[in-house]
Amino acid sequence: MSACYKINELFETIQGEGSFTGQPAIFIRLQGCPVGCSWCDTKHTWEIEENAQIIVQQLLNKKQESSQWAALSVVDILALIKTQGFQAKHIVITGGEPCMVDLTPLCQALEAQGYSTQIETSGTFEVKTTARCWVTVSPKVNMKGGYKILTSAMQRANEIKHPVATTQHIDDLKILLHDHQISQTPIYVQPISQKKRATELAIKACIENNWRLSIQVHKYIGIE
Repeated sequence: MSACYKINELFETIQGEGSFTGQPAIFIRLQGCPVGCSWCDTKHTWEIEENAQIIVQQLLNKKQESSQWAALSVVDILALIKTQGFQAKHIVITGGEPCMVDLTPLCQALEAQGYSTQIETSGTFEVKTTARCWVTVSPKVNMKGGYKILTSAMQRANEIKHPVATTQHIDDLKILLHDHQISQTPIYVQPISQKKRATELAIKACIENNWRLSIQVHKYIGIE
């Protein structure tokens, strides 16, 4: 049986965060996440409700955020990307928490068609994907769901993108990097909700620690 994924959204835009900032990308947003981040901007993807399942055409016609999702196979996803006429060759798999499922079949199929793949994960689930896939770990510490950051996820990361609003978040990041023995991975610090104090804190932390700043460009220019 081929892999099937619960898709909340599939759309083309510009990547606004991390190493691929500014690059055209196709986003595949999966439904389901138990981590429970208080500042999450996609809370509509948390719950998987069977009565929220819709068909592909309804998925494409969604005009606003909702918990509705469609079950798509790998073949369905490839066909949908083609029929929509998307031009981007970089694909970002996000959520929700995409690593709740095995993403290897999907990434294998996408890469075989010439796409580069990227996963954005909280680091609380084992990362199951291809060797070529770019893995962005945005570690979520002490969230409501009670999940722990996995060493396997941290060490698989091609980049670590940490949301910050307080000095405690900076301290948490330093502890994570030490405990999981991360030394060479690029570190991005991302202000939560574009607040001035958080941005100033992130800039200061980047300068002091030789980290990089990620400012969610898509939110500043008003795109999804």
